[in-house]
Amino acid sequence: MSMLKIVDKLAQPTWFCLLVVLWLTATGQSQQRELPDEVIVFPQPPDAARIQFLASISSSTDIVGQSSFFRRYVLGEEPAKPIIKPYGISIHKRKLYVCDTMLPGLEIIDFQAKTFRYFTPAGLGQLQKPINCALDESGQLYIADAGRQQVVVFDTEGNFLNALGFGHTSKPTDVKVHQNRLWICDLGVHQLRVVDLKTYKEVRSFPEPNPDNPAYLFSPTNIVVSNGKIYVSDTGNASIKVFSVDGDYMGMIGTLGNRPGQFVRPKGVAVDSDENLYVVDAAFENIQMFDGSSRLLMFFGGHSERPGYLWLPAAIAIDTENLGYFQKHVFSDFNLNYLIFVSNQFGPAKINVYGFIESKKRN
Repeated sequence: MSMLKIVDKLAQPTWFCLLVVLWLTATGQSQQRELPDEVIVFPQPPDAARIQFLASISSSTDIVGQSSFFRRYVLGEEPAKPIIKPYGISIHKRKLYVCDTMLPGLEIIDFQAKTFRYFTPAGLGQLQKPINCALDESGQLYIADAGRQQVVVFDTEGNFLNALGFGHTSKPTDVKVHQNRLWICDLGVHQLRVVDLKTYKEVRSFPEPNPDNPAYLFSPTNIVVSNGKIYVSDTGNASIKVFSVDGDYMGMIGTLGNRPGQFVRPKGVAVDSDENLYVVDAAFENIQMFDGSSRLLMFFGGHSERPGYLWLPAAIAIDTENLGYFQKHVFSDFNLNYLIFVSNQFGPAKINVYGFIESKKRN
């Protein structure tokens, strides 16, 4: 059975239609007025809306707009720069960094300056297959490059600094910065690596690469570090493995299947300020949300050609610094709490932007 058929079969299974989310029930029905047709929310009415689709980004035109007629007439048409095949996304201050495996390089979007540019370094910093990236507090950039089998490091000006390699069997697929450490997801050796940011020396790696160990990572692809925990998408085991920052195994979220809380191809993971976990499933083409106790809250997305839905999603990022840029898209009955960015490897919308919202109190 082809992947397209699998997606079509699993993207909107019966259990999604029957899913009753206790979290939504506990918070009550929304008292919002009837939504205009162009407002897309999840879950759909009559349930209380929690997620609103706000916008999509697929090229430079979505950020900088169209050139004026005069500029096009005098200087010629300036072609739009497309996002080709995005995977990993990361947000640092007012900028969105998109790892584009077909560029190969990054699209860097500055929401404050309204600029869109390609980052395709040459020489020692040349990229082959950038999968995911992260930035430290200063803005130094770390890129997990599966083609180079290295983590490539650049300074705040985009100058090459270093390339961290761990042998021919290594295949870094994700990277995060946390507490002066670089956390690297290594698909090639089924482990997580912890590297000291000052010395670039490996501090430790875990878990033991023993398939009989419950903590074993069959195909680790994405990670997020939050509140003393590391959440790892084990795509090969259709689950999320959870570890402490000291490397202790804490358990597993989800199993293979098409029932609530199960996965087929989990990839990107993110955690919000309330410790809710977001998991992208490339087969269901949706995002499932779990609370801090690993209980399923809701899902959003799904496969469709309509705006707000997903096409082979890969990564997810949560942001609170760019609310003002997207506020104009928020329905007037909602308060916007934070933004959720999701990358699509295919389809017309390469980056979907959602808002986590709550209804304003009405008399």
